[in-house]
Amino acid sequence: MIGVVVTFQYEDDFDRARVEKVAAEAAPRFEGLPGLRSKAFTVDAASERAVNFYIWESEEAARMFFNDQLVERVAGLYGVGPIVEFVEVVAFVDNGSSDAPA
Repeated sequence: MIGVVVTFQYEDDFDRARVEKVAAEAAPRFEGLPGLRSKAFTVDAASERAVNFYIWESEEAARMFFNDQLVERVAGLYGVGPIVEFVEVVAFVDNGSSDAPA
């Protein structure tokens, strides 16, 4: 498995409502996406950033998804270019799924 951390770091134009709207509209597109085990949309208003976490079945699937066109498109949605980092998942715990945040 491979993890992908996508960070959108804002300067002084952070708009939490925009980040939440992007997440709400995009989330359904990831349901059933081949190769994707999970995705979380997060917001850290204190640090003026949004961070999305992905867990993919394979590095190949992750790298195919994060092509130049996708990076350009999400930069337009969020209003800032993303930093995309690939990390190896050495252990994964799945305690079930829930649509409601804790």
